[in-house]
Amino acid sequence: MAMQASEIEAYIRKAIPDAVVRIEDLAGDGDHYACTVISEAFRGLSRVKQHKLVYNSLEGHMGGTLHALALQTAAP
Repeated sequence: MAMQASEIEAYIRKAIPDAVVRIEDLAGDGDHYACTVISEAFRGLSRVKQHKLVYNSLEGHMGGTLHALALQTAAP
């Protein structure tokens, strides 16, 4: 079962409340998304740690309900 962009955003915003989230469905199938997340929580963190914060926010859906997520993160 595919995951809606609004669900992905809700998970991210629950874990990172100040996040600005932009999501694009790359294939129109609900399985392949590009996501940009901007948050003060990322300041001073390596890119790997920033991405881990986002992947952890998805509560295990990555690789299951959500097949692919091209991720870009940044501090404002």
